[in-house]
Amino acid sequence: MAKAKSVTRSSKLGPAEREAALGALRTKELDILVVGGGIVGTGSALDAVTRGLSVGMVEARDWASGTSSRSSKLVHGGIRYLEQLDFRLVREALIERGLLLQRIAPHLVKPVRFLYPLTKPVFERVYIGAGMLLYDLFSYTGGRPPGVPHHRHLTKRQMLRAMPSLDPSAFVGGLAYYDAQVDDARYVANLARTASFYGAHVASRVRVEGFIKVGQRVVGVHAHDLETGEKFDIRARQVVNATGVWTDDTQAMVGERGQFKVRASKGVHLVVPRDRFQSKLGLLLRTEKSVLFVIPWGRHWLIGTTDTDWNLDKAHPAATAADIDYILGHVNRVLAVDLTRDDVEGVYAGLRPLLAGESDQTSKLSREHIVAHSVPGLVVVAGGKWTTYRIMAKDAIDEAAAALDGKVPESTTDDIALLGAEGYQAAWNKRSKIARAFGVHKARIEHLLNRYGVMTDELLDLLVERPELQEPLPGADDYIAAEVVYAASHEGAMHLEDVLARRTRISIEAWDRGVSAAPVAAALMAAELGWSAEKTQYEIDRYLARVEAERASQEQPDDASADRVRLEAPDIIPS
Repeated sequence: MAKAKSVTRSSKLGPAEREAALGALRTKELDILVVGGGIVGTGSALDAVTRGLSVGMVEARDWASGTSSRSSKLVHGGIRYLEQLDFRLVREALIERGLLLQRIAPHLVKPVRFLYPLTKPVFERVYIGAGMLLYDLFSYTGGRPPGVPHHRHLTKRQMLRAMPSLDPSAFVGGLAYYDAQVDDARYVANLARTASFYGAHVASRVRVEGFIKVGQRVVGVHAHDLETGEKFDIRARQVVNATGVWTDDTQAMVGERGQFKVRASKGVHLVVPRDRFQSKLGLLLRTEKSVLFVIPWGRHWLIGTTDTDWNLDKAHPAATAADIDYILGHVNRVLAVDLTRDDVEGVYAGLRPLLAGESDQTSKLSREHIVAHSVPGLVVVAGGKWTTYRIMAKDAIDEAAAALDGKVPESTTDDIALLGAEGYQAAWNKRSKIARAFGVHKARIEHLLNRYGVMTDELLDLLVERPELQEPLPGADDYIAAEVVYAASHEGAMHLEDVLARRTRISIEAWDRGVSAAPVAAALMAAELGWSAEKTQYEIDRYLARVEAERASQEQPDDASADRVRLEAPDIIPS
C-alpha cells in the first residue's frame, strides 16, 4: 500500500494536479473556499491552508488574468498617499515591501531606483525631501531593515549624469529614492502553486455561477468547469469572495444588496525599448491628477499610468489613442528627445478595484481595503493595493476563521517563502558555476533565477534531457522554449494566451506582440498537453485575433469605441 503524503504535495501545478483538485472540490466539504485567483485570492488560499484549514480556490479564467497581471508592477509604499496624509497605508505597504524583498520572494521582487525631478529650487526640495524622509522612516518600523537604501538629494548635474536623456530646462535638481518591482502575473501563478504545494485544492477555468444557501447561510457554490463543460457543487463552511472589480457582480448572485461598492479605475501603461532614452534609473513625475512612473523593465521601459473611470467590459479593458497620447505627452515634458507612437512596442490596460466613495474622481478614491461578512458564510474582501495583498488575505481569513468552530491558528504567511525563494541567494552567488556546469550563458542563468528562483534546477534538468529547448522563441529572445514547456507542465498554463500574456510577458514586450512566437509556443504546448492539430490551430487563431483586436482598439478615440473593437476578438473559451 502506497504511503500517503501527510504534509505537502507536489510542487507541480499541471493537468494531473488540476484533475486531483477538481476531484477534491467535488467530494469534500472544505473549511474555506476562495473565489477569485488574483493576488488577493491566491494570497487568501495560502494564508488559509498554512493555518491547517482545508482549502479550495477557483478562478474563472487564468491565474492573475484580471487586474493582478496589469499593474504598474511595483511593490511600493505609495509616495502620493503621503500627500493625502494616509500614513497608516504607506507604513503598512512599506513594511510589506521589505518582507517581500527579503523573505517571501527575493527571486521575484527586486529593488528599483527612481529619480524625482524638481522644478522649484527651495520650497519643493524641502517639501518633497520631508516626504521622502518620512517614507524612509516608515520603512524601518517593521522590525527589520527595509531592504533598500534611503533617499538622496541630487544637484542638476548629478541628475543629468544619472539620466542624460532628461531635458535640462525641465528641472532644477532632484531626489533619488528606492522602491521595488515585480512581475505581477508570475508572482500570482507562483503564489497559487505555493498554496497547492501546502495542500490547497486550486483550479483555474472554473467559474462560480451561483451560491448554495441553507436559509440565509451560504454553504457553497455552483461551479462550472469551463474546460469540460461539467457543472458541480462545491461545499464549504466559509466562502471568501476575492473577485476584485467583479465584487459587485459576485455579490449580486447571493441575492443580497452589497454593503459597499467597488468602482473600476482604468490604468494604461506603455512599453518602450530601453534604448529609446538613456538612464540608469527610473523616473517619477507628477501629473495634474496623479503620478507617472517610468520604470526600468529588463530591456524595456514601462511608462504609466492613467487613472480614469471604466464602466465597460471588465475582462478586457481597452487602451485608447487618447490614453497613449496622454502618457506620451507627460513623459515628453522632461525628455530631451520626444517619444512617439512609433517607439511604443506594447500597451496594456488594467482595472483598479477602488472602494466607491463620495469622490467623482477615481484618483481620489481609497486604496484601503474592506473585509465584511456580507451574509452568514460569505466573507467579502475588496479594495486595497497589490503591495498589501498579504494583509488583505490575512484579514479575510481572520474574518472567516472567526466563524469556524474551534480555535484556528494565527496567520503565518509573514514567514512563508514562495516556492523558489528558499536558497535563492546562494544559487545567485554561484550562477557562474551553474552556467559553466550546464553550458548555458551566465545571462540566461540570471534570467531563469530571477523568474524561477531555485526551481531553475527543474528547467536545467529539462535542458539536459532536451537540449533543443535552449532555443529562444521567435521575436522574443529573452525567453527560451523550455519556459513554455515548463509553464504547461508545472505552472498551470492551459492555453497559449496564458503563456504569452502571463507566464511570460511576450504579448507586451515583443514588437509583434507575440505573433511570430505563437506557432512555436503552441506546438510546444500541444506536445505537453496532448492537443490535436485542430486544437493547436484554434489556440493560435484565437491569440492572433486577440493581438489584432488590441492593436485596433488602441487606435480608437474613446473608451466606448475601444471596448467595442476589443470585444470583436472572442475569448479562448466563450462565456
